[in-house]
Amino acid sequence: MTIAIQGIKGSFHHIVANNYFGKNIVLNECLTFEEMPHLLKEQNVEYLIMAIENSIAGAILANYKLIDKFNLNIVGEYYLPIAHQLMAIKNQKMTNIKEIWSHPMAINQCRDFLRKYPKIKLIETDDTALAAKRIKENKLNNVAAIASVKASEMYKMPIIKSNIHTNPKNYTRFFILDNKDYKKENFNKVSLKFITKHKMGSLSEVLQIFVKNKLNLTKIQSLPIENDPWEYAFFADVIFNDVTQFYKAKQELIKNEIAIKILGKYPNTKKETDDNRKSK
Repeated sequence: MTIAIQGIKGSFHHIVANNYFGKNIVLNECLTFEEMPHLLKEQNVEYLIMAIENSIAGAILANYKLIDKFNLNIVGEYYLPIAHQLMAIKNQKMTNIKEIWSHPMAINQCRDFLRKYPKIKLIETDDTALAAKRIKENKLNNVAAIASVKASEMYKMPIIKSNIHTNPKNYTRFFILDNKDYKKENFNKVSLKFITKHKMGSLSEVLQIFVKNKLNLTKIQSLPIENDPWEYAFFADVIFNDVTQFYKAKQELIKNEIAIKILGKYPNTKKETDDNRKSK
């Protein structure tokens, strides 16, 4: 099975790929999310793994646009706890470090730690694991990377400071995507896009339909509609106990002339993630 990820081996996307699909997979490494849909279209990969939101930084809006534009199908989700480690080549200590390399989101998630070292220069890179790999390959002294434990192990980069992220409750949600159109009944969560009628109270009308049919709205995000200034589409996640609740709501939305597009049907794994966190 071939899986496309953003980043390289040792990245958080790689961790999700192994946790979701197992280790017997082939990775197609992409430095940008924009590369990924084309790999599916050309049948070079079977699935994409794409980060969609972080519990601290919020939604990655550009990825919602990619999912919509390329008609990607969400077949699953995965919530990964994000733990950042500071690593360098052998014999480096914190007092030696003059530069720290990493992805900008990782840097932002470690700001409290980094403020303790104002003289260290911060260098943004395309990927956390790629920063570690480049430092290792070039045998760079006085340079450290912020990346995962997996990256430390893969590139043999000793960790000089552990768990430097500011918030211990730091999770990223990832979508598992393909571009197939098939019927699926084993689901209790749906991601959808809808566009309301351009009149007062139209969004409230949609929300009332959700409530009436016992759909729990767990996320809603608005994005501008291209070529229609000040018009917006809404991207939402709903969960339910009975799939017939969703189908009834869908028919009512259509009856009320609400434009709706299903982005994916899949099992809700957030409760499982919450239960695991509480047990620790």
